[in-house]
Amino acid sequence: MKKLYVGNLSFDATESDLRQLFEPHGAIESAKLATDRDTGRSRGFGFIEMTSDSEAESAITALNGREVGGRALVVNEARPKTSGFGGGRSGGGYGGGRSGGGYDGGRGNSGNRRPRY
Repeated sequence: MKKLYVGNLSFDATESDLRQLFEPHGAIESAKLATDRDTGRSRGFGFIEMTSDSEAESAITALNGREVGGRALVVNEARPKTSGFGGGRSGGGYGGGRSGGGYDGGRGNSGNRRPRY
């Protein structure tokens, strides 16, 4: 089984549209469209799981770059999810790798200064 990424879809696209686009190229295990959490509207990309690797390769060849609804599709093998939280940001939300600030264990401004008497 091979999972494919399908990008540059119309924001009006549905999972049914996605399925219909790929069905002529082979058996489909699943079709998922990424949707906006708040509006429920398509985010312009989705994923197709095809049961056969050779059929998936055939679909990539036939559909990548093909114009659908005035937009050139991007179809390729999906990359595995990366660990961590979405958005591709690094360092978390609390200043990342910056030094300074925060609690210093009661050592004063920085741990390498001599205490003041």
